[in-house]
Amino acid sequence: MWRRVLAASAALAILGSGVSANGADARTPIAPGSVLGAPADPVLVGAGDISTCENAGDTKTANLIDDIPGTVFTAGDNAYPSGALGDFEDCYEPTWGAFRDRTRPTPGNHEYETADASGYFAYFKASAGEPGEGWYAYDLGAWRIYALNSNCAPVGGCGKGSPQLKWLKADLAANPARCIAAYWHHPLFSSGGHGNHPKVKPFWRALYAAGADVIISGHDHDYERFARQQPNGDRNTGGIREFVVGTGGAERRPFAKIKPNSQVRNAKTFGVLKLTLHATSYDFEFVPQAGKTFTDARTGVRCSD
Repeated sequence: MWRRVLAASAALAILGSGVSANGADARTPIAPGSVLGAPADPVLVGAGDISTCENAGDTKTANLIDDIPGTVFTAGDNAYPSGALGDFEDCYEPTWGAFRDRTRPTPGNHEYETADASGYFAYFKASAGEPGEGWYAYDLGAWRIYALNSNCAPVGGCGKGSPQLKWLKADLAANPARCIAAYWHHPLFSSGGHGNHPKVKPFWRALYAAGADVIISGHDHDYERFARQQPNGDRNTGGIREFVVGTGGAERRPFAKIKPNSQVRNAKTFGVLKLTLHATSYDFEFVPQAGKTFTDARTGVRCSD
């Protein structure tokens, strides 16, 4: 391993030390994570609670994503007020719609204010999963990523015996991975006004048993990061780290009762969560809207063993 690190460092030094014929500095910047032109590790970036025609918050976050290559996730409540196809076309399309071809969405409760979330499925088409379900999985680099539907009642429930939980457990068994992330709309843990949502605990249990590392949700219009914890809320260094990222553009809301293991919170800043996914670790960064200074970042966070 050290030989690889030293070789990579030497290569970077050689590439970065050139000068032009007239003695001017001719260094060419090398993208983080790139060595000798190798592609950078994949990026997953996004937020929930995104587009409403009543404010420009989604424009501010779309401007951020425009500068971040990678796969875009949505953590639900993508188009207000009711997730109708017209809401997507009028509010979401002019901003986050620019990234539709690289977006892997999930639905929120507002999508289901239109019967069967039909506007959501019509807008995202195959990227949203099967109509009537809305859950799916994909590989991103070395990671297995799960996009789940936390609107339990319309899709046959989320608990024991439900089609979605059966599928999740089967896919986890069939696709073991060192690093696993999942996202959906309703958070199990949240200090925001909506609070905790026990209905998604079966998802947490299945993912925890498989050694998952990251869960991302929205619903509360704020940013919050939790310490690694078990599905019952006990802090555990081998647990799952949850991010609540309801900062995609809808109106921001204050926190309510602060929950145990909450480590970082902000309810005043639109922004997106950027995850850089390495083979056995990840970097995370909350990227704030232009003009704001709040951020939350860490590099080299190891995946669960």
